[in-house]
Amino acid sequence: MCPAERNEVAPGVVDKVALILAAFDSGETDLGVRQIAARTGLATSTVHRLTSELVTHRVLERGLDARLRLGLRLFELGELVPRHRTLSQAARPIMEDLWAATHQRIHLAVLDGVDVVYVEIVGGTGLPLSSRTGGRLPAHATGVGKVILAYSSDAVIQSVIDSGLRGLTPQTITSAEDLQRALATIRAEGTAYDNEESHRGISCVAAPVFGMNRQIRAGLSITGQTRAIDPFPLGVAVRTAAFTLSRALRRSRL
Repeated sequence: MCPAERNEVAPGVVDKVALILAAFDSGETDLGVRQIAARTGLATSTVHRLTSELVTHRVLERGLDARLRLGLRLFELGELVPRHRTLSQAARPIMEDLWAATHQRIHLAVLDGVDVVYVEIVGGTGLPLSSRTGGRLPAHATGVGKVILAYSSDAVIQSVIDSGLRGLTPQTITSAEDLQRALATIRAEGTAYDNEESHRGISCVAAPVFGMNRQIRAGLSITGQTRAIDPFPLGVAVRTAAFTLSRALRRSRL
């Protein structure tokens, strides 16, 4: 095989591996080969071959029932990602203080494409939430996502709109006009709210976290059962914590 042919083949393999890894989600963490093939559109024989190699490299693990799950090697590599590690390290003590003051679940999330990815979570493990460290939700349906979008470029906001504003609950914003109005309000107030837009019975208040050159880096939120979320005092608390984290990031030149 000539070098040019090798260059054409390699991206195809990488794409297939990426599809296999993306087949796993928080709703079903253990999958069989046929399930992965159905979710990815890849041939069962291809999935069997590639997953066997990924198990060898500890990227996937095989359970006693031969079903597959994400392996510890991914966790080990994830801990080495500089942006998330330094952000989490700076945020953790501030989030713990915020949890001690509010006794509600504290989220820190970053934007990845049209979704938010949760990079740190403190407290509130008893809440019926799908959010988890490393998990993702549509940005337009969450407080942390909307507060990041409010300070993002027009191109980023448009990409979210173009992807389709999927409704997670009856309260989710599903029109471009409503989203743009919500983002303008967030910019004016410095605070975003999720009023049961991602989970029924759950609300949150979020504030933006900025890094160097006042670039938006993350969203920080206080989340709990709707009856426990008082927007005004919790809004002051989360804005103060987000400001403290933003200042720490700038001092560290992050």
